[in-house]
Amino acid sequence: MKVTGFSHITINVRNLQTSLDFYHGILGMTLRHRGRTDAYLEWGSAWVCLVERMDAGEHADGFAGMDHVAFYIAENDFNDAVGILKQSNVTIVRGPIQRGVGWSVNFLDPDGIQLELHTSTLDERMKIWR
Repeated sequence: MKVTGFSHITINVRNLQTSLDFYHGILGMTLRHRGRTDAYLEWGSAWVCLVERMDAGEHADGFAGMDHVAFYIAENDFNDAVGILKQSNVTIVRGPIQRGVGWSVNFLDPDGIQLELHTSTLDERMKIWR
């Protein structure tokens, strides 16, 4: 099996409109489809599916499930993105910090899902582990 890159992630959310305001409005993802309980957004070569589930998060024990989702951002766009997060009162849980050869900031979406913007590629990140 040869996986060639990030395809998509599906995220369970409590309120589809609140999440669309965040992912589309603040992060700038392109809305490709909006259904009654789901939405598909495109961001560069990646796509994200949001599915509204009224019980999302009620059974999370802090160990199982997704830890965070990381998205690549060019280093010359990083500081502007951090500024947008701060201006939008998005909760930043770590950073911005330099990690290896890149910069990183971790923040929360409206449902408390941790997301990361990171400026280095996997190849660049692996150079520090060798």
